[in-house]
Amino acid sequence: MRKRNKILPIIMAGGSGSRLWPMSRTFFPKQFLSLVSKYTMLQETIFRLDDIDHLSPLVICNQEHRFLVAEQLRTASISPEAIILEPFGRNTAPAVAIAALKAIEQGEDPILLVLSSDHVIKQTDAFTEAVKTAAMSAAQGYMTTFGVVPDKPETGFGYIKHGEQIAGQSYKVEAFVEKPDLSTAEEYLALGQYYWNSGMFMFNASTFLSELDKFSPNILTACKRSLDNAREDLDFVRLDEKEFELCPDDSIDYAVMEKTNLAVVVPMQAGWSDVGSWSALWDIEEKNSEGNVVIGDVIADTTKNSYINAQNRLVATVGVNDLIVVETKDAVLVAHRDHVQRVKNIVNTLKNDQRTEHLQHCEIFRPWGYHEKIADGERYHVKHIVVKPGGRTATQIHYHRAEHWVVVSGTAKVRNGEREYLVAENESTYIPVGSAHSFENPGKIPLELIEVRTGGYLEEDDIVRIDSYGEGY
Repeated sequence: MRKRNKILPIIMAGGSGSRLWPMSRTFFPKQFLSLVSKYTMLQETIFRLDDIDHLSPLVICNQEHRFLVAEQLRTASISPEAIILEPFGRNTAPAVAIAALKAIEQGEDPILLVLSSDHVIKQTDAFTEAVKTAAMSAAQGYMTTFGVVPDKPETGFGYIKHGEQIAGQSYKVEAFVEKPDLSTAEEYLALGQYYWNSGMFMFNASTFLSELDKFSPNILTACKRSLDNAREDLDFVRLDEKEFELCPDDSIDYAVMEKTNLAVVVPMQAGWSDVGSWSALWDIEEKNSEGNVVIGDVIADTTKNSYINAQNRLVATVGVNDLIVVETKDAVLVAHRDHVQRVKNIVNTLKNDQRTEHLQHCEIFRPWGYHEKIADGERYHVKHIVVKPGGRTATQIHYHRAEHWVVVSGTAKVRNGEREYLVAENESTYIPVGSAHSFENPGKIPLELIEVRTGGYLEEDDIVRIDSYGEGY
């Protein structure tokens, strides 16, 4: 017998967040950043469900982000139902279709609570009440979306026009409206019948699949085949790439919600923001007496109405207003608050110039930990490496470089050719060209070491892997 009315959170953790460069990057986008608290946006998304009776969340992400997702869930003591890996993005309708198909595999039919991992919601209590209202509508067979009650004329969001009230605070959806111009947005605000489209949804898995089959059967077919041919890799479910590539790139709104007669909207006033730009962060963050949002080591003299985020070093401003200043280890952004949407032009320039600052930070995350570039030159490259307890690198060979490893803290278990041995704090070891090698952390504390590469060719493609950690590293 199917179990109904259990809430299964579906966390969509894809997306690149290019408008929040230089902190958000292709391989480390905004949902994995700590932008408004000590927790990342992904972690905050799941934590705000604490007052809701729900099943373990199901997370959908790009395969490039799998280890970030797994590590952030682990450090937050969150045990997911599954982590499903998309080989590439196909918008929200296929992502939710895969989640719904996965949810009914064991004969159950939960209510899916579909959430984006990169939204900010300041009033958790109001969010919880809206979810409870939406759950009642979903249990009755409706497909519920959450409409944010607007507090200003916003041209950057789509809108939902509500119709007749059906129960409690649920209303029939009369229309989904594209992003308006300013005068139209002002009219929507004055009418009081329009909400911002939050991109969050709630419906039974079977209801969504039934409506998807009615209006976008090609999406459902491709998703079924991709999931049927999926394979497990460590703690992940890898969708079949060839089948998923055949899936149309459509949003839930376009594929189903704009066409179904089951759509209802629940209004929500919960301090919601999709954090689509640096100015949006300035809007929602607490400001000092000068109207500034200041994060990190900042000295702001005669500075007003600005957002200043210093990640690694002192940032000083003098005599400026309405600026966005964001400092990272390898890039600094300075922008006027009224022009932050053009940050994506900087990202496009980096892509066109074949630079790497839009792709990743100096820190590169791996399943065993992370490494960070310290310095490099024509014949040397220096890294700081941190290996979590129990972490192990792939065994590999290099034909053009040698490596020197110096242990800073912890103990390394090293494979070097035919030998295995321990390297303790303040000790070092040498890996010659052509020697099969790896290291692992057998201890209880993080292992930190400095790696110095030397040789005539130091690029990452000088590598032959003998074994690997989950198809990769």
